Amino acid sequence: MTKGLLLVHGAWHNGAGFDALVAELAKHDIAATTVELTSVGHEDAPLGDLYSDAALVREVVATLGDDVAVLGHSYGGVVITEALAGVDNVSHLIYLTAFMLDEGESLYAACGSVDPEWWVRSPDDQRLSTATPDDVFYNTCEPSVAAQAVDALRWQSVASFMNPVTQVAWREVPSTYIVCELDQAIPVFAQEAMSQRAGTVVRMSSDHSPFLCQPAALADVIAAALR
Repeated sequence: MTKGLLLVHGAWHNGAGFDALVAELAKHDIAATTVELTSVGHEDAPLGDLYSDAALVREVVATLGDDVAVLGHSYGGVVITEALAGVDNVSHLIYLTAFMLDEGESLYAACGSVDPEWWVRSPDDQRLSTATPDDVFYNTCEPSVAAQAVDALRWQSVASFMNPVTQVAWREVPSTYIVCELDQAIPVFAQEAMSQRAGTVVRMSSDHSPFLCQPAALADVIAAALR
C-alpha cells in the first residue's frame, strides 16, 4: 500500500529521531514525513506551546495529500489530538505510548500536576530539561544508540505541558494506541487508562522509544494498523 504518514515527535525530541523508523516504513510502502515542533528548541531559541505545535501540524498535514495517517509519540499525542479535529484528509491516528487526552485536560494535569523527579526546570521556570533520559527514554536501547539520542535532546517549553486540549481529534478519527510495556516515562497503567479511548490497542515489549530500540518491529505494527 502507498500511504502518507506524518510522525510527530515527543517532548525534548526532534524529527531526526525517527530516521530508522522512516527507513523501515519505506519497506512497507509507507512514505513517512517528520515535523519539528515549535515547543522544542536549543537553549537560547524562543519556544512555542501546544497551540503553535498544533497549528504547525495542521499546516503540514494539509500538504500531504488526501489520505494521511498521523502518529504522535508521547507529548506528540497531545499535539495530534488538538491539531486534527475536523481535518478531512486524516484517516487514522496512532498514539505511540502517548498522552491521549480529552477536552480540558493538559499533560501536566495528566501527570498529577506534579513534576516527575526527572524533570529539570530552568531558572526562569519557562523551560524543561531531563535529568536521566537514558534511563527514562532509552532503557532497552543499545548504549551507543541511547548516547546519540541523549545528545540530540533539547529544551521543552513549560507552557506546552500546561495548555489544555480544546478540541479532540480521536472522537472523530479512527485510532490505534501502542502500549510500550517497558516504558519508564509513562507508566503502563497510565498508558492502559488512556488507551481505552482508542479504537484498537496493540502492545510492544519496548521502552519509551521503540523507533530507536525496535524500529522494524514498530514499522510492522504501524503497517498492520494502517491496513
